[in-house]
Amino acid sequence: MDCQPPSMNMVYNWLNNNHSCLLCELPAQGPTPICEACQADLPWLDERCTVCALPLAMAGFTCGQCLRHRPAFRRVQAPWHYGYPLDSLISQFKHAGRWPVGRLLAELLGQWLAHHFADGMPRPDCLLPVPMGRKRLRQRGFNQATMLAQWLARQLALPLHEDWLLRPHDTQAQQDLGARARKLNLRQAFALAPQAAVSGQHIALVDDVMTTGATAQALALLLRQAGARRVDVYCLARTGKPGQP
Repeated sequence: MDCQPPSMNMVYNWLNNNHSCLLCELPAQGPTPICEACQADLPWLDERCTVCALPLAMAGFTCGQCLRHRPAFRRVQAPWHYGYPLDSLISQFKHAGRWPVGRLLAELLGQWLAHHFADGMPRPDCLLPVPMGRKRLRQRGFNQATMLAQWLARQLALPLHEDWLLRPHDTQAQQDLGARARKLNLRQAFALAPQAAVSGQHIALVDDVMTTGATAQALALLLRQAGARRVDVYCLARTGKPGQP
């Protein structure tokens, strides 16, 4: 049974509506339901690791972890760090089923990616959403990564393969674990579907938030071992190290 809702029919077409900002409820005065002031106040991630997008004190540097152990993915692309009010918006989308909020965040992420594509960032051959375990999917009713990938694929005119990555075993929720436990939790957690033609492909994984990078590393390693040419990660937000402002 497929628990994923039909995203084409679940949010309104906001291109033909007069919007109120989803954050402050004032007139948005634009094609998306967020005003310029609230968009500017989002926690934009400008100073980041050039590989994993970990928030840093200065731009243009690579974090120590990526220098010591180069990850299997090439780049993490995330416009924001996981701070207020973005953390509240993502929580509303994931845990309260506020799909218009998720649609707004996907639209803003798509605009941000399109700008970087225009500046020369390589476009991927396809998008793959991070899969969710069956038990968690039944509980939540939808996979937020799949919904984000569906919206991004249409906005950016990129192929989407929702069924190439599998999560055959239910594992403990990553947010409940520390960094080392996250890595152990993901051993043998993912698999490739028989029809997954990843050889030679530049693939972008889509997820909502990147924390330790354990999930991205496990999936990127799986894809690279299957012959993928390059793996990037597109997500809404990147967390800092524990205790980092």
